[in-house]
Amino acid sequence: MRHAHLLLTFLLALAPALANAEAVTYRMDPVHSQVVFNVDHNGFSRSFGRLRIVEGTVVFDRDDWSKSSVQATVDLTSVDMGNADWNKAVRGSNLLSSDRAGTARYVSDSVEKRGDDEGVAHGKLTLRGITLPLDIPFQVNRVGKTIYGLHTVAGFSAHVSLDRTAYGMTANRNSIGTDVAVWLEVEAIRGGEPGRNNKETSDAPAQ
Repeated sequence: MRHAHLLLTFLLALAPALANAEAVTYRMDPVHSQVVFNVDHNGFSRSFGRLRIVEGTVVFDRDDWSKSSVQATVDLTSVDMGNADWNKAVRGSNLLSSDRAGTARYVSDSVEKRGDDEGVAHGKLTLRGITLPLDIPFQVNRVGKTIYGLHTVAGFSAHVSLDRTAYGMTANRNSIGTDVAVWLEVEAIRGGEPGRNNKETSDAPAQ
């Protein structure tokens, strides 16, 4: 009986931990998530641009990262290079070709943990109608409540390099670099609904 009592006590103590050991779904917050990229401009400088993440889901298991996943959709028509004419050129058929395929999409196949807060998402990127494998190293910045306690948020940073010619963007090789450096900053809200606007997703006090 004493052994049975000890076993029951152990199981009851373990129960809360087991209850927390599960994959949690977070919806990407388009207000606080973005893609920033830069590319060489004829050796003079590296030009920066920005793209909007319009939809995405992160499934994250803090105890077993192999149960985690990510998928995200990026609006190619939202490209912002800081100049209207340049924006139009980058959206055009020689580069992003956003009139033919207005979004890019990344879907993970697996997630690998490589450190306490570091991992790699192994998956595929579809861009300009071309789907290729892409591994994205990332860092878990923080998982917790926002300062006003309205949401539980998971925050991630990632950096990857793309060969634009692999996705059919072969124009202007003499003036635009081949390798494009890409940074992703993502905030995802636990149980959040996609497509919520700035007022609903922000923790800022009402004006």
